[in-house]
Amino acid sequence: MPPIPRYRSHAGPAILSAGFRPFFLGSAAWSALAVPLWLAAYLTSFEVPTLLPPAAWHAHEMVYGFAAATVAGFLLTAIPNWTGRMPLQGWPLAALVLLWAAGRVAVLFSAAIGAIPATVLDLAFPAAFVAVVAREIIAGRNWRNLPMLAALSLLLAGNLLVHLEVLGVSETADLGNRLGIATLLALISLVGGRIVPSFTRNWLAKSRPDVPAPAGESALDRVALIVTAAALLLWAFVPEAAITAAAMLAAGIAVGVRLARWRAWWTRTEPLLLILHVGYGWLALGLLLLGLNRLVDALPATAALHALTAGAIGTMTLAVMTRATLGHTGRPLSAGSASRLIYILITLAALLRVLSPVAGNSLGLVLWLAGGAWTGAFGLFVLFYGGALTRPRAEAAKPI
Repeated sequence: MPPIPRYRSHAGPAILSAGFRPFFLGSAAWSALAVPLWLAAYLTSFEVPTLLPPAAWHAHEMVYGFAAATVAGFLLTAIPNWTGRMPLQGWPLAALVLLWAAGRVAVLFSAAIGAIPATVLDLAFPAAFVAVVAREIIAGRNWRNLPMLAALSLLLAGNLLVHLEVLGVSETADLGNRLGIATLLALISLVGGRIVPSFTRNWLAKSRPDVPAPAGESALDRVALIVTAAALLLWAFVPEAAITAAAMLAAGIAVGVRLARWRAWWTRTEPLLLILHVGYGWLALGLLLLGLNRLVDALPATAALHALTAGAIGTMTLAVMTRATLGHTGRPLSAGSASRLIYILITLAALLRVLSPVAGNSLGLVLWLAGGAWTGAFGLFVLFYGGALTRPRAEAAKPI
């Protein structure tokens, strides 16, 4: 029986030929725009026309706007490979993207349209996406990836919790945003734990066969995943508990030990691969900082939070988006000058955001610099990768 092709023939716009194309482009564009809006609201008299408090809106849009779209692009590209089924293309894909975009507009202008319409429009995308992924996993009998469906359900639940506070039902916005962040970090722990050593192993086999391969999956990896998931769940629901701090420290150590076995040092000559290790390293550092926060009073809590968000989530999303775009548009898996600049900017943005709580009177300047670096990284992705995402696949095209 012949293998099922990865993509069916698509005669429509190239951007609708695969899920990663519109969602990666949309998530990067929204991320580049939303951060300056937040900074203007935080540091000036500018008012974001949303019913959410500015800080809650910022967290919500980074989690359920930007990051959720990146997850959608990744899963819509990966699931056909997992299940052997045809991918979502054409107008069904366009409808899903439009639901996501409608949610962004609805939340941004919720003060004008009202809480109920904003809630319905914003929850339509995650609800529809859960249904799409459930259909594909069940039809393909791909039970190994059921955790992905559970993660998407948690993102839907977390988003609902944020809206319940806007609707006046309960004070659950902070819980909803923490649950979303925790879910994204758990996905990084799970998916990153698969792809980082795998890509490193393949690259070393070709480029440095004299270097030992990264350690294979073992009981240590499974324990690290369980400890990390438990710590993140505790942080989402009982962030101030002593057991949460202890669990975070244990998770940070476990993630760090896991990363140390993947030969990161030897990938320093290939930024496309090194950035994956850097993103996973931010996860280890953020978990450790979050655990230490209760033990060291001088350590600002926001430093740990942004090591996990701007650091781990921001870096890993760009690492995955750049690599997947290059590979799926027929370009060499190697970072060109634009990709290197993107990686430098996202690393600078994360470092500045983590250090900003100790900037004293220079806080505003450091935040603007961090936001500028963040917007620069995602804006450059739109600028330099937009052509690849909107044009048909071109074999042997140059790296970006």
